[in-house]
Amino acid sequence: MKQVTLGSTKIIVPQNAFGALPIQRDTTDVAVGLLRRAYEGGMRFFDTARAYSDSEEKVGIASEGIRDRIILATKTMAKTPEQFWEQLDTSLRLLKTDHIDIYQFHCVDRCYQPGDGTGMYECMQEAKRQGKILHIGVTAHKLEVAFDCVNSGLYETLQYPFSYLAAPREIELVNLCEEKNVGFIAMKGLAGGLIVHSAAAMAFMTQFDNVVPIWGIQRENELNEWLSYMDNTPVYDDAFRAFIEKERKELMGEFCRGCGYCMPCPQGIMINQCARMSLMLRRAPSAGWLSEKMQAEMQKTTQCTGCGACKKKCPYSLDTPALLKKNYEDYQKVLAGEVKV
Repeated sequence: MKQVTLGSTKIIVPQNAFGALPIQRDTTDVAVGLLRRAYEGGMRFFDTARAYSDSEEKVGIASEGIRDRIILATKTMAKTPEQFWEQLDTSLRLLKTDHIDIYQFHCVDRCYQPGDGTGMYECMQEAKRQGKILHIGVTAHKLEVAFDCVNSGLYETLQYPFSYLAAPREIELVNLCEEKNVGFIAMKGLAGGLIVHSAAAMAFMTQFDNVVPIWGIQRENELNEWLSYMDNTPVYDDAFRAFIEKERKELMGEFCRGCGYCMPCPQGIMINQCARMSLMLRRAPSAGWLSEKMQAEMQKTTQCTGCGACKKKCPYSLDTPALLKKNYEDYQKVLAGEVKV
């Protein structure tokens, strides 16, 4: 099992970590059971966020009795110092801990710095001085904002989407983090569900000694897969390289990652699923995508007014209205039997 050091934090954790966003969809008993099994199976790094509804509470319950043996990371989407302190105190209470190992600004659209007028970075510094947090991190979806944060020298960790669909510039970001001694936490290692071959995803990650992937886990079978790779890690060999190259050719170009930062839509459209429906039908086949409920959701896309609200919020600068139209047309062909999936 490979151990990864998270940059200047000197935190050393096993090569696979637990992304706790999906457990907000589990009952408390199921979520706590998964988290405890993850610990028993060798996982030591658990990442959550104040924005993930009751995820922090579930992680807090699961960490009782083992808090000193695990690393807890959480996030704040606060925009003011007042919100920062309120959210930090709430996270500490729900996580049942007196400190957070890595506290991250969540999905930033700018690089917070001392003296920028917001007071936000100063909050991080004060929280660290008080011992409420041990290390300052940041998460981003906008690539150039991520580069700004790493180059600033102010952040000990960066969390950014990273998978075998990464573009050269994104791999450059990973290498820059290694150069600057910034820990790299890889989110969306399965590209929001577009990647369905977990062994290939794991093998790709093994190339990067400074990367800790946090796999979003909701079900026991998902956890079992990642735990199986702790000791029997897939090797990034020629077969995986060929497979990934084929995947990249299929998915090159503009596609929705399903991150949901475009939401909510003024027209009530489920953008983060509808704008990538064609891919999900083909790559993650499920009868659920063709259910009456999803048909109704896809029908809502015809109500798009092109207001542009989603385009402004998309971290990947996608033309979301155009994607909605394209996916709706394809969906209708599938329903009519003109296209097989």
